[in-house]
Amino acid sequence: MSQVNVTVNGKTYQNDVEPRLLLVYYLRDVLGLTGTHIGCDTSQCGACTVTIDGEAVKSCTVFAVQANGTKIGTIEGLAKNGQLDPVQEGFWEEHGLQCGFCTPGMILTAVQLLDRNPNPSETEIRHALEGNLCRCTGYHNIVKAVQYAANKRRSGTAPAPARS
Repeated sequence: MSQVNVTVNGKTYQNDVEPRLLLVYYLRDVLGLTGTHIGCDTSQCGACTVTIDGEAVKSCTVFAVQANGTKIGTIEGLAKNGQLDPVQEGFWEEHGLQCGFCTPGMILTAVQLLDRNPNPSETEIRHALEGNLCRCTGYHNIVKAVQYAANKRRSGTAPAPARS
């Protein structure tokens, strides 16, 4: 067993884990944060995307012990004080989801994009989301959702990003 010390969504955790335990399973099975989805276990779909120290990462490609000492953000940590993050709101307002399975990974990837580029073009949004697969939609409304969030952030009506 190996010890893992991480901060997830602002809360510190310390657990003994098997060295081979993937981060996605640590989040879901040990911490009970089931918003991080398991889609393929091969890093193809992006449903398991979380942030590690502000970087969007597919958690099925990281061992929990590799995340030791980091700050991890999951979909459960985005909304603050009952207020949706602008990207979450955009997915709601622009109908950027259907079944919702890919949505947490799409949202966390979009958050990283907007943190780096507050005014992305449609092409830049599509490029940023290339590593996240949706099997239900044609991506049009997902792109509109990210544009909505970018506009909301730029207009100053969105709360300042507080990322884990």
